[in-house]
Amino acid sequence: MQRVTNCLLIKDEKVLLLQKPRRGWWVAPGGKMESGESIKEAVIREFREETGIYLRNPNVKGIFTILIKEGEKITSEWMLFTFFATESEGLSLKTSEEGNLAWHPIDSIHTLPMAEGDRHILDYMIHGKGMIYGTFTYTPDFQLLSYRLDPS
Repeated sequence: MQRVTNCLLIKDEKVLLLQKPRRGWWVAPGGKMESGESIKEAVIREFREETGIYLRNPNVKGIFTILIKEGEKITSEWMLFTFFATESEGLSLKTSEEGNLAWHPIDSIHTLPMAEGDRHILDYMIHGKGMIYGTFTYTPDFQLLSYRLDPS
């Protein structure tokens, strides 16, 4: 099972998101954990690699199971650890190997193209209190089949 971290960084009522080239969807920057790495080490490293920004004091706010199903068969499964941060150092890149970066006003995020499950995650990261746990099930082409959320 793959382990992935990402982070929603908010500054001045804006959030930094990455637009992936394949689908044009916007995502919170992050990526796969390396062997022996803690989730906090991974999110700081991945965020810096993708954005040029060093996160200060990111806090994990969501833990999710992501499933890809073909029919009744699970073909892929990973754990997603989503962090939230308001403190950082450095200036964001305009582009990285992973795609284009842009700061978006919080109130416009719902209009951006993204995976449907990400809408629920980002909404909770911005407006929710405490931790949230959940499971998202997608088709291989990322159509959301079902989701279950359990805020603490």
